[in-house]
Amino acid sequence: MAGLKHTLVVFALAWTAWLPHPACADGPAMLLAEVYAANVDVTQYWISEKFDGVRAQWDGNTLHFRGGGIVPAPAWFTANFPALPLDGELWIGRGRFDALSGTVRKIEAVDAEWRQVHYLVFELPGANGDFSARVAQMRTLVALAAVPWLHAVEQTRVADRAALMKRLDAVIQAGGEGLMLHRADAPYLTGRSDVLLKLKPWLDAEAVVVGYIPGKGKYRDMAGALQMEMPDGKRFRIGSGLTDSLRRQPPPLGTRITYRYQQLTKKGVPRFPHYLRVREDF
Repeated sequence: MAGLKHTLVVFALAWTAWLPHPACADGPAMLLAEVYAANVDVTQYWISEKFDGVRAQWDGNTLHFRGGGIVPAPAWFTANFPALPLDGELWIGRGRFDALSGTVRKIEAVDAEWRQVHYLVFELPGANGDFSARVAQMRTLVALAAVPWLHAVEQTRVADRAALMKRLDAVIQAGGEGLMLHRADAPYLTGRSDVLLKLKPWLDAEAVVVGYIPGKGKYRDMAGALQMEMPDGKRFRIGSGLTDSLRRQPPPLGTRITYRYQQLTKKGVPRFPHYLRVREDF
């Protein structure tokens, strides 16, 4: 126990700042990824799987959603987390985002459901040193905490782009979303930056629902498609990916959703957009 306390004190002294309890709607400051480009020198990055979960940040005392709200997790879930800031993902398993979302959104936590949830740590907010040093710190912190549902995200290196693509193929074949690349020499940063890159077999973005296109045939009296507006004001339609239940009760006007697409057309709108989910910052 004395060794554990000493190690945590050493880590605490290495921190430059603690995150305050967010009181604003914007939520805690976080690092956001850019999109991977083929000319990136992948040998300069740590590689990890991109998990289909809910982003959450631990400030050493309380767990917060990306939007700033407090995660209504059972007290036992975070009871033995390190008393230091962590950034990570609440996750149940590949392809189980809807089940996870249903669990973490409940104001009254259901213990049996939370027993399935893991917290996957991929960053240490405010820590000194480059990302390579923080990878080592994350591994040590998680090992010392010895919480079964607290994990340091596996970070590995690759020799070249061919090895990166092989890793991507393996993750996709296993039902994963893609990969994240974090520059090894990067200090801790917040905001959108190319020190963090996401690599997926398709692109994704967000847009706001501004209308509904009436359905025809078997979709009569339902929404045939959603009229969407991009941040730059361009509009397009999404019909692919909508379930019958969504067509009967489509997302309300003003709802922000995440969609995936192959590329942008010459007019700057997404080609073959596919509905994924409502974007929820909680």
